[in-house]
Amino acid sequence: DVNVMSWNRLANCMLATGADDGSLRIWDLRNFGGGAGGSASGAMATNSNFVANFTFHRGPVTSVEWSRFDSAMLCTGSADHTVCVWDLAVERDAEEEAAAMAAADNAVAPDDLPPQLMFVHQGLKDPKEIHWHHQIPGMCVTTAADGFNAFKAYNVGNE
Repeated sequence: DVNVMSWNRLANCMLATGADDGSLRIWDLRNFGGGAGGSASGAMATNSNFVANFTFHRGPVTSVEWSRFDSAMLCTGSADHTVCVWDLAVERDAEEEAAAMAAADNAVAPDDLPPQLMFVHQGLKDPKEIHWHHQIPGMCVTTAADGFNAFKAYNVGNE
């Protein structure tokens, strides 16, 4: 079941959803057919309609929000006690990965780690909401069972 969704304010044809199974899906509404109402049963989409599916989270996704400053960036919160920042403009680069792995002090990344995952904030207890700061690019604010949190990933919003 889908728990949360967010419209992209900068690319208004894009929608992000988070589900009970921990999946984050990105939908391009230009791919939807059948008119504004979807099918006769009221179903708006099938699995073939999403343009990306990320299964990084190990618990239900409790919050998702697109960035106010970058149309390809969004954040998610999950019952797995993590908050993630994603950049959908990033693609896997085999040459860059090989160069990084050539350095002796770099750890090998898991094969199932999506290259679009920019930052993981761990240790929050049951995060419920996450929002981008309105004036500071890259800064996120969260609510969780252990309190109110604000953080800015070092690799996000430093244009």
